Amino acid sequence: MTSGAPSGDPAPRRRGRPSRTQAENGPATRDRILDAAREEFSERGYEKTSVRGIAKAAGVDSALVHHYFGTKEQVFEAAVTIAFAPALEAPAAIEEGPLEGVGERLTRFILGVWESPATRVPLLAIVRSAVNNETAAAVFRRLVAAQLLSRIARRLEVPDAQLRAELAAAQLVGIAMLRYVIKVEPLASADLEQIVARVAPVVQGHLTGP
Repeated sequence: MTSGAPSGDPAPRRRGRPSRTQAENGPATRDRILDAAREEFSERGYEKTSVRGIAKAAGVDSALVHHYFGTKEQVFEAAVTIAFAPALEAPAAIEEGPLEGVGERLTRFILGVWESPATRVPLLAIVRSAVNNETAAAVFRRLVAAQLLSRIARRLEVPDAQLRAELAAAQLVGIAMLRYVIKVEPLASADLEQIVARVAPVVQGHLTGP
């Protein structure tokens, strides 16, 4: 009688690698991991979130998280990219009309993203993580600079376009922080149209002013 597993049994997989069955789950598994990651980062922040915790929430093992995304930083960046996707459409607001009205269009778009509960919750998680952790902040800066500000700057036919785009973004991010994160009154309760009316000319000046 020979020792070892019967020939019909599956070969044992090497430690640290996902099983073939898990890997073949493909996009559905990857999406489930991302959903779990967004919830974990939102509830715990970057520091207290772990790959093991994300895996547990997604119902997979940690090796599968590493298989699809790599490090915790890479998981965070993937989750941030999806959550931040609505704001990345902002450059299109510049193309929807003449440059004379770009300040209002951009202001209305960005604040509208924050007004919607569906997009505000993941954005709050991103901002809170970036404020409290340098690694998360670096990911956020890279995403904002490469995919948002540079795209806006390329559409501005003015000198110092990158600086102008960054100043406009700083104006809007600052308002979002005070209104939606810190909730300073009366800004937190002010009517959105009133805010747009006051802020849009300032954003316009940053983008196209002398």
